Order: sequence, then structure tokens, then C-alpha cells
Amino acid sequence: MLSFKITTIGSSAGLILTKEAMALLKVQKGDTLYLTETPDGGYRLTPYNPEFERQMTLAETIMHEDREVLRQLAK
Repeated sequence: MLSFKITTIGSSAGLILTKEAMALLKVQKGDTLYLTETPDGGYRLTPYNPEFERQMTLAETIMHEDREVLRQLAK
């Protein structure tokens, strides 16, 4: 388990990720991380945007349901 201290960065607070933590998260300097709430009341720090995932799921559903319409539009 990794632990982090909250530190002052300018007039804000932040976390400094170690190389090991960045490797586990598969992120690089400049990437964005998302803090999401889990169903059990905890939190998850992830590089994956949950809103983008929701939009892609909707797009896949629409593409599947309206396959013929999209095929005609592509002509």
C-alpha cells in the first residue's frame, strides 16, 4: 500500500506522486487524474474519465440500435 502526504503547492494543496505510484497508475507528468466516489462510500483515483466512458457506452448502444440508419447516412 502506498501513502501520500498533502503538501502546500503555491496557495493550493496537492499530492506528490512517487515514480512507483505513477507507474502503477500508468500516468505521466501532465496527465489528468479523476477522483470518483465508489458505491461503498470510498473514493477511487483513476486516470480514466468516467464521463467519457459513459458517453462511449451510449454511442455504442446508438450505433448498434441504429445500424441501418448509420449505414444509409454513410453513403
